[in-house]
Amino acid sequence: MSASTHARGGPPVGEMPEELSPRHLGRRLLELAVLIGVVAALISALPGLGDLRNRFAHANGIYVALIGAAEIGSLLSYVLVFREVFCRRMSWRFGYQLGMAEQATNVLLPTGGAGGLALGAWALRQGGMSTNYIARRSVAMFVITSIPNFASCAVLGLLLVARVLPGQVPVVVTAVFAALAIAAMALAASLPRFHARARPHEGGGRIRRAWERIAAALADGVSDTRTVLRGRPLAICGAIGYLGFDVLALSAAFAAFGGGLPVGPLVFAYVIGQLGGLIPVPAGIGGTDGGLIGALVLYGSPLSQAAAAVLAYRAFQLGLPALLGAIAFVQLRRTLRTAAAPAELCTPLAEPITT
Repeated sequence: MSASTHARGGPPVGEMPEELSPRHLGRRLLELAVLIGVVAALISALPGLGDLRNRFAHANGIYVALIGAAEIGSLLSYVLVFREVFCRRMSWRFGYQLGMAEQATNVLLPTGGAGGLALGAWALRQGGMSTNYIARRSVAMFVITSIPNFASCAVLGLLLVARVLPGQVPVVVTAVFAALAIAAMALAASLPRFHARARPHEGGGRIRRAWERIAAALADGVSDTRTVLRGRPLAICGAIGYLGFDVLALSAAFAAFGGGLPVGPLVFAYVIGQLGGLIPVPAGIGGTDGGLIGALVLYGSPLSQAAAAVLAYRAFQLGLPALLGAIAFVQLRRTLRTAAAPAELCTPLAEPITT
C-alpha cells in the first residue's frame, strides 16, 4: 500500500513497515513450518530418543485436544484484553482481527513480543487513533498482560520457598526469581512518580529528547494501566485467562503423556521458563523450548516427560496463532482498506492524563 491509498471515508493508509509486510510474514511462516518439520524428523530418526518417541506413541488423544482448546481460550483472552485496554467502542470484529494478527506477528517475528506491538500501532494509526494514545496504551497492554506472570512468580515463589506448597524446590533459584519479580513490579509502579519529579531538560540532543519521550510514554502507560484496572474488570479477567489457559494447555500436555507436576512448581517453572522466549530466534524455537524443559526438570519433571509435554504444547502454542492470526491479518488489511477509520471513534479517549 502506498501513502496515497485511502480507506473509504477514513484516513490515509500509510506504508506498512517491511518487517510487517505480507511477504515477510509469509516467509517467516514458511520458516516456522520448516523448523517444526525438522524437529519432528529429528525426533523420529535420532538414536537415544526412544523414550520420547514412546511417549508420543501412547499420548492420550483427549488431553491432546484439550491443549488446542486451552490455547484458543488463551488467544481469545488476549483479544479481550486488547479491546478493553485500547477501546471498548471498537467493534469486536476489528478487535479480533487486530488482536489475533498481533499474536501471529509475535510468533513469526523474533522480537520478544515487540513485533505484535508494532503491528498494532501501525494498524491503529491507520484506523484513526492518535499516536500518543497508541504509545500509552501499548505500554498499558504490555503491563496488564505481564502482571499475572510477575504476580504468580512473586507469590508462588514465596510459598514454595516457605514450603507451604508441595513439590521439589531449588530454594536459591526460586528465591532469586521471586525477589526479581517483586522488584520489577515495584519499579514499574513507581515510574509515574519518578517521572513527575524529574525536571524536563530544555534543548539537548536527539538521544536525550528520544529518551525523554520514551520515559514519558512509559510513565503515562503505567498511569493508564491503573485507570484500566480500576474501571474495566474484563481486562483483568482477560489477562488472567491469557496466562491461565496457556498454563492449562501445558498441564494438559503433561496429562497427555501420563503425568505432571504439582500446581505450584508447574506454574513457577512455566513463568521462568518462558523467559527463554526473549532470545531473538524465530518463534522462540530453541529458546522458549529449552527454557521450559530446563525449568520443568529443575522443578521435578523427568526429562523425557518434560520434553514430550513442552514439544506438544509448543506445537499448539505456535501453530494456532500463526494459522488463525494469518487469516485475521488478511482480514485486517481488507478492513483497513474499506472501513471508515475503524478506530477513529476511540480517539476522544486520547486526552492528556493527569498523574
